[in-house]
Amino acid sequence: MTPNLALVEVRNPYWRGLRLWIPLFLLWIPVLLLSPLILLVLLAVCIAGQINPFRAIAVFWAILCSLPGTHVHVCAQQNRVTVQIL
Repeated sequence: MTPNLALVEVRNPYWRGLRLWIPLFLLWIPVLLLSPLILLVLLAVCIAGQINPFRAIAVFWAILCSLPGTHVHVCAQQNRVTVQIL
């Protein structure tokens, strides 16, 4: 399953904070339009690096599909940034 939404939350003790819902499924539109160019660049990089292009595509797809459920919390002093991929 590919990621559909990302929730980004920024908290600071001096102001209210910010919470953004980012629809990741809208990124698929430009990716589909640019897919021929992306595949040509990926093929050129794989040939230059002597990597199997089918294996590289499989690895990228596996990483993309494993993103849902990822939670990243970063705290520095009293500031906090949280990113959740749903």
